[in-house]
Amino acid sequence: MAACNSLFVYHILGLASLGAVFYFSLLGEVNLRFPGLLPSPRSSSWSQPHDAPLPFVERRGVQLFLEDRPFYINGWNSYWLMDQSVETASRHRVSDMFRAATGMGLTVCRTWAFNDGAYNALQVAPGRFDERVFEALDRVVVEARQHGVRLILSLANNLEAYGGKTQYVKWAWDEGVGLTASNDSFFFDPAIRDYFKVYLKALLTRKNHLTGVQYKDDPTILAWELMNEPRCITDPSGNTLQRWIEEMASYVKSIDRRHLLTVGTEGFYGPTSPPEKLSVNPGHWFNNYGLDFIRNSKISDIDFASVHLYPDNWLQQANLEDKLKFVTQWVTSHFEDGDKELNKPVLLTEFGLSRLVKGFDQSHRDAFYKAVYDIAHESAQKGGAGAGAMVWQLAVEDMEDYHDAFSIVPSGTPSMQKLLREQSCRLAALRHGEAEAKRILKTVCA
Repeated sequence: MAACNSLFVYHILGLASLGAVFYFSLLGEVNLRFPGLLPSPRSSSWSQPHDAPLPFVERRGVQLFLEDRPFYINGWNSYWLMDQSVETASRHRVSDMFRAATGMGLTVCRTWAFNDGAYNALQVAPGRFDERVFEALDRVVVEARQHGVRLILSLANNLEAYGGKTQYVKWAWDEGVGLTASNDSFFFDPAIRDYFKVYLKALLTRKNHLTGVQYKDDPTILAWELMNEPRCITDPSGNTLQRWIEEMASYVKSIDRRHLLTVGTEGFYGPTSPPEKLSVNPGHWFNNYGLDFIRNSKISDIDFASVHLYPDNWLQQANLEDKLKFVTQWVTSHFEDGDKELNKPVLLTEFGLSRLVKGFDQSHRDAFYKAVYDIAHESAQKGGAGAGAMVWQLAVEDMEDYHDAFSIVPSGTPSMQKLLREQSCRLAALRHGEAEAKRILKTVCA
């Protein structure tokens, strides 16, 4: 991160030495020994990505690894990065968000790499893409690397926002090839499955116009996520969704075997789960969404499992104490699944507490987030499957149109900034040792 890492400049004779010193002085202090923790530039330069080789994040058993050390994620969601990178006037928000996040030691961001048929659509029709929006996504990838951030790119939406599976079904229906008008036909209609594969190939093989690197070869991208919160309620057996995950995961891996892959599920247990696991679901109706967490996550092409956590939405009559008890039960259960059933990491890719519930106080949110972070840290301490947690969602100032009930502007929430910083420092200490973590993140962990 800028102004927090030691400066290493190789002694090069003559003008090359002067040029190198000048170049690095523009970017701020750089620690080339830790490619996963590159600095935030003082100014964005789309045409000058970092030249230092960047390793891929890998999975080894129940843990993620980077450069032969366990890699623990303290991350965040900003779904809007591509959208805000399209127009010149709003691009600064992308830079501002990465700068704010790395100032708290955050290293991974989850964001949308889809926009199907909506305003500023990436995919305007099946297999037709807006180059202007693709270039916006290119900028996001470059900006992330310049700030030392890895990306989890989500590839589709179960919800209607930004098109979602509804748009795919509408395209097929309008072209006269759709089997039914049901949104769930996204998962079983051969024509729609082909639409999605065309999109997947276009995205994975996209050559970044700023770097010349195809997405499938860019280690800035930590992982692909097949879909945000997939559900198939028309088939509560889970078989339809299972077949779709198997098919699409295999297709992604046929193109790109270097990146990690996750499903994007919320973590609900399903028909093949034992009764003690079904009882962890927040209600019996969640058993019937066509999901089956352990079965879905066991697919060989899936590298790590994803879980979401929204007790305000799932337990609407519960008080704060009951919600905190549920947090412990829900997160612990899924981390144990990673250790005992999956032999894979489990990442909490979304969690949040709504500010719109009756009696909300910031102290409630602080207690909720701390509970999540404590469980993630405890798993990491033991070398367990808990890969970390990613808050939903962070934004910067003057973005009210993109806010929801869970949005946090870090600069306006000092207690949240403190929590995020502390978690970053705790996880960095596990990865590097406490003294080295403080040296690397000296402005964060001071």
